[in-house]
Amino acid sequence: MSKWQKVVVFIGSAREKRMGERVATFVVNKLKERKLDVVVVDPIKFELPILQKPVHFYRPDDKPSAPNNLVEMNKHIVNADAIVVISCEYNHCIPPGLANLMDHFGPKSFDRKPSGIVTYSPSMVGGARAGVQLRSLLGELGCISVSNMFTIPQAHLALGENGEPSDTEGGKHMNSAVGKLIGQLEWWANAAKAQRAVQDHY
Repeated sequence: MSKWQKVVVFIGSAREKRMGERVATFVVNKLKERKLDVVVVDPIKFELPILQKPVHFYRPDDKPSAPNNLVEMNKHIVNADAIVVISCEYNHCIPPGLANLMDHFGPKSFDRKPSGIVTYSPSMVGGARAGVQLRSLLGELGCISVSNMFTIPQAHLALGENGEPSDTEGGKHMNSAVGKLIGQLEWWANAAKAQRAVQDHY
């Protein structure tokens, strides 16, 4: 039986001097340690406008046709075995840039694969309130989140600019926590991939 291979990682923040880049570097490195193919969707590099027409609303004869960057990214999402969402917390909510980014793609693209939630903040809460809201969003998209959620309180102290834990003791906690998330995600990704191979719809 083939195992999970491809993970799409969404970064939720586009703010100046964001911590999300450090968190993404840490998480992506841990995924790559498992020899996974990781595609990162960064709102800063993707430069999407406020949502007017998602990719799944385009028809083959539409002029203009769907933007190529949307089409190519949609292929990555469709072919992924799992989704990871890395999110900060704005006003105790999901960042609007993250919702805007994910809403450009339809539920059929995300469907029947698991997701993992990673949140962070400068406070002791670690972005957990946004994580709770993400569970609802990801469930509606059809990529239900695993129960382990990796939260990083005081992210500015926990991770250096290179995405590595700032100290040995903190590193033990970070490696353990992200390991639990990835381990659970792996189990469900392998189960979902096996089921998709024998049943291509509900």
